[in-house]
Amino acid sequence: MLGVKSRNLGTVPVTTTRGAATTGSGGREVGMAAWDLRPCGMLVQKRNSDVHQNKTIVPTIRVKVKYGSSYHEVHIKSQATFGELKKMLAGPTGLNPLDQKLVYKDKERDSKTYLDAAGVTDGSRMLLFIDILTQEKRVLENVKTAKIDKASTQLLEISSEIDKLVKQVGNLEIEIYGGKKVVEKALLNLIELLMSQLIKLDGIVADGDVKLQRRMQVKRVQKYIEFLDMLKIRNSKIASNGNECNVRAPLQRLNKISFE
Repeated sequence: MLGVKSRNLGTVPVTTTRGAATTGSGGREVGMAAWDLRPCGMLVQKRNSDVHQNKTIVPTIRVKVKYGSSYHEVHIKSQATFGELKKMLAGPTGLNPLDQKLVYKDKERDSKTYLDAAGVTDGSRMLLFIDILTQEKRVLENVKTAKIDKASTQLLEISSEIDKLVKQVGNLEIEIYGGKKVVEKALLNLIELLMSQLIKLDGIVADGDVKLQRRMQVKRVQKYIEFLDMLKIRNSKIASNGNECNVRAPLQRLNKISFE
């Protein structure tokens, strides 16, 4: 047996016999599994590699749930929550977990409650009902969300069409301010197309941000229509030979108008 001096333990005999115990200062027994002799002569405590190997095994239990006239048997971990059980019942029952109400021992159970904490064991039985109020509230929220999504899509499509018309307005502006007389019908057609976009915008029913964006697009289209009316006046003052007649008041250019 080899004796090794340790600062904290005094002289601690170390044996090479596996599983044998050694005696430290004060008569304490020190097991070989707890200490290790390093090559430098230092005695250190061993890490117990078996600590993490002895994990508690969570048992799987069998729960019977009655929904209407049908029974559904579910195999689930005993430490799972009622919310997890609802998710497992969504498939066989066709019910959204948010619309489910689980009753165990004549008491509705919260989704965050653990099964074992509520006393659920292997073979336990419980009842499943539809939460009508929650279901109606969720349906209304889904309808509201669908309307907002639809309004946003419509607004995006209309905005894209307006952008295309704006480019045409810009092209006509360049020609007219360049002294070229354009066919009046081209101006009238653009005004008519912009008016049709106003009608589409008026048909969008929305709240919040979508409503605000719709209002901004309406003002934007109205200002473009006003600007086209101004271009009509200027265009009428241009002679067919390209010479511009005197205009009493200078008109604003498109790029100087604020459309916001």
